[in-house]
Amino acid sequence: MSNEMAQVRIFGPIISTYVRILEIVCEEADLTHEVIPTAAQAPQNRHPFGKVPVVEIDELELTETAPIARYIDTRHNGVSLQPADPSKRYAMDRWIATNDNYLFPLFEHGLVMPYIMHRHAGAPLDKERIGRALPNIARSLEFLELELAKDGAWTRAGFTLADIFLYVTLLGVRGTPEGAQGIAQCDALSAWMAVCDARPSITATRWEIERG
Repeated sequence: MSNEMAQVRIFGPIISTYVRILEIVCEEADLTHEVIPTAAQAPQNRHPFGKVPVVEIDELELTETAPIARYIDTRHNGVSLQPADPSKRYAMDRWIATNDNYLFPLFEHGLVMPYIMHRHAGAPLDKERIGRALPNIARSLEFLELELAKDGAWTRAGFTLADIFLYVTLLGVRGTPEGAQGIAQCDALSAWMAVCDARPSITATRWEIERG
């Protein structure tokens, strides 16, 4: 199917992990897309639980990032980002679930959000909050490093949706001093992120803060 006329409207913050994930998935599928700035608790947000993003595509209104990503890849990209082999598909899904249920909440609330509030809202940096989270963050980075170095972990099936979810989550971590230091100590993780950094779909969706 030709994607020349396909349009995707993504409602969510301009700088958002899950908005960026879907932008990358759209780029991989060669779909034109637009981000409509929408705060999670904005009146115009149509998510039933006030979450973001909400996506309009194919005359549908979709919520929840993981199933949206699978829909876009299946409908518009020939399942290019999802392994055909069931065991590899399971591994991809497992890493997406690990990211969404454990890694993102830990990294976002314990490290990334305190810096966002400090840098962009002028709030004092919550060093106590960061300090409480750092031991668990360090253990999580070590877990990812060991899994990746051992047998390729989520990369064994090539570049999949799991790479996109994990990369964007870790991008936020790398944007903090403590996170950048932790990732720099993980050789396999750093090498994988460097490969992702250069992927066209990722460079095409860079945030302004990355370009600066």
